[in-house]
Amino acid sequence: MHPIQIFQSYEKQLTSKPEDYNYCPSCGTVLEKLSSSSERQRCNDCGWIRYLNPLPGVVVLITEEDRILLGKRGKSSFAADKWCIPGGFIEHEENFLTAGIREVYEETGLKIKVESILSVVSNFLSQDLHTLVIVLHAKIIEGVPEPRDDLYDLEWFSFKAPLPEMAFEADKHIIKRFFLTEPQGAPVDPNFSS
Repeated sequence: MHPIQIFQSYEKQLTSKPEDYNYCPSCGTVLEKLSSSSERQRCNDCGWIRYLNPLPGVVVLITEEDRILLGKRGKSSFAADKWCIPGGFIEHEENFLTAGIREVYEETGLKIKVESILSVVSNFLSQDLHTLVIVLHAKIIEGVPEPRDDLYDLEWFSFKAPLPEMAFEADKHIIKRFFLTEPQGAPVDPNFSS
């Protein structure tokens, strides 16, 4: 099975973007387009530029023999009531390994050891939500899975059985590829793995 790393969930062009700002969030001046061919906005007074970057995230594939731990997304979440690999956005002060460990603890109550980096994927989820997600593989070192934060259910699913309704196409691919090809992944910095 070949890796897939680009996933698009809506029909708009990849260049679509959220609505323009009217005023600079830094100084309040009316914003203008950087150039006629650019989608970026710029403040002519303070130089602030609105970059339309994808949001950085991390998901953590937690496995036990031929099973994977999945969480059901809360009612206020994007793709509510569907299942996903635990994870979330990387905070400004975090590295991606620390973010993965934190997100898993917040959503499942588990302490983990990150084993490897499996992939990196781009998700074009909606016009307002594009993400760049690092996929990690981890093992549990302590705790019992308990749904928390924005997950309201956690279950172990066997790779041999059909997956539940998944929130993200990327998650389905990641799970299937992991169990079919058993990739070793790239090693992680041991100073930040747990």
